[in-house]
Amino acid sequence: MAKEELTSTRREPVFPANALTERVIAEKQGAIGWITFNNPARRNAMSVDMWEAIPKVLDRFEADAQVRVVVLCGAGDKAFVSGADISQFEAQRSGAEAVQRYEDICEGAQVRLQESDKPVIAMIQGFCLGAGINIALASDLRIAADDARFGIPAAKMGIGYRVSSTKNLVDTVGAANAREVLLTARQFSAEEAKAMGLVHRVTPAAELEALVAEYCSAISTNAPLTMRTAKRIIRELLKSPAGFDAESCTALVKQCFESADYVEGRRAFMEKRRPVFDGK
Repeated sequence: MAKEELTSTRREPVFPANALTERVIAEKQGAIGWITFNNPARRNAMSVDMWEAIPKVLDRFEADAQVRVVVLCGAGDKAFVSGADISQFEAQRSGAEAVQRYEDICEGAQVRLQESDKPVIAMIQGFCLGAGINIALASDLRIAADDARFGIPAAKMGIGYRVSSTKNLVDTVGAANAREVLLTARQFSAEEAKAMGLVHRVTPAAELEALVAEYCSAISTNAPLTMRTAKRIIRELLKSPAGFDAESCTALVKQCFESADYVEGRRAFMEKRRPVFDGK
């Protein structure tokens, strides 16, 4: 990938105006695909249209070979995502059928994030609560500002927490920490979140975007097929032994060794230069 493609500072919209929802902004900046949760009046709380937009944006980014990494962030500096938009609960989550439809939409967006073949980074500043935790846990990397606040307040509202979301939490922070998060429903500081493994890095708020840019730069020059293989095999390893697909994992590794990128990687190493990978 050319250097100018990677280091572009201009973000360009990837959908025509009003094609999705004004509450989700999808932009491309060189090798980076940006998804901004844009509901600042409600601290970027997730509305139904925001959940519905996530798979559509990811489909567009995955079809674009120039996009090597996706970054999720919240509009403004007050919140990444402060939870679900409670103002919609009466209409969207008040009856059994409505609750199931809402859960299906949220689950679909969460799964789509987890199953993205491209690395996904959650850039977290301010509040990251409830649905924000779900979105962050569905990402590959979580980088937080030191002012970030984390928590799952489901127990304060009588909400049943989804099995898939609970599993993601347990897989990430362990059962003991998951119990504290869910049973106390309290908020945790960024340093507490890092200590339990909920986030990978914590940095001063003024340096957050620069640190994320460093990660994007490193990831964007790596071999796409290798990263895809790593992501898929890790997902398989988190399944129960009965669900583990060893054959597909072996095929993914084989595909890497048969790729043009593997040839390029070997040549670049011998020639003492940086490899240029095409994902083929």
